[in-house]
Amino acid sequence: MQLPVQSQSTIYAEPWEADAGAEDLAEIARAADRAGFAYLASCDHVAIPRRLAGAMSTVWYDPVATLSFLAGITERVLLLSHVAVVGLRHPLVTAKQYATVDHLSGGRLILGVGAGHVAEEFEALGVDFARRGAVLDETIDALRAALGEEEYPEFAGERFSFSGLGQRPRPVQPRIPVWVGGSSPAAVRRAALRGDGWLPQGDPRAELPDQISRLRMWRGEAGITEPIEIGAIAEPLYVGDATWEVGRRTLTGKPDAIAESLRAYAAMGVHQIQVRFRSRSRAELTDQIAAFAADVAPHLDS
Repeated sequence: MQLPVQSQSTIYAEPWEADAGAEDLAEIARAADRAGFAYLASCDHVAIPRRLAGAMSTVWYDPVATLSFLAGITERVLLLSHVAVVGLRHPLVTAKQYATVDHLSGGRLILGVGAGHVAEEFEALGVDFARRGAVLDETIDALRAALGEEEYPEFAGERFSFSGLGQRPRPVQPRIPVWVGGSSPAAVRRAALRGDGWLPQGDPRAELPDQISRLRMWRGEAGITEPIEIGAIAEPLYVGDATWEVGRRTLTGKPDAIAESLRAYAAMGVHQIQVRFRSRSRAELTDQIAAFAADVAPHLDS
């Protein structure tokens, strides 16, 4: 799941999150860790322009700081940047930050990356927004080198080059998984050719099979035989019979019925689903996390 509180777009944030803080974030993270969730995710925006603040809000925690905080208060759950706009920063800076997160967490990092969509962020940081796709492609390649096992990594590209510069601590993992986010044709192709995983951005169920087919086609044409982790963001969930209006798109009701609906993702070729629970408070959210783990997840194992 992507954690609440750390990003508060009006598209998905619940009203109670506006007054929440570090204690709430910590308790929710611990609940997900105890419940056996695969990963916790944190978003990335440097600054939101006024024209978008009404919809997006300006509450976006820094993902490196947030994931480092989570590393210290959880034990087994993986830590995902969903997604880091890595083109905004030099790859050596990004490598230093996320190698440290992997080191501090004992090897629990997944590096989710994306091209970004807020032009003003790029302009403020001196990065060409129009060329963000090409910048991201090269940044991923540079990060592969910088996050590898070599203390003195080497890379030579059109925009970035480095050699003879050592960085420690090294990541615990010999290869940090890189999951590429986005649902545009360019993003799906990038995931196919450069990613260890694909993080679609809310594609409707009906569109996912064609997207997955294209991803596998591009991967096959490139001769890439390694497996790729395909994800999906499920509809909002509420386990049990809600006594309040949870929204018509929300999957709600008996655990086995919710599980049956979610199993349809596996039939499409999806390997992991990101879930979000409707809630009116931190306590209700942690109750939902526990209910999902106890009553829904066992029906997904088959």
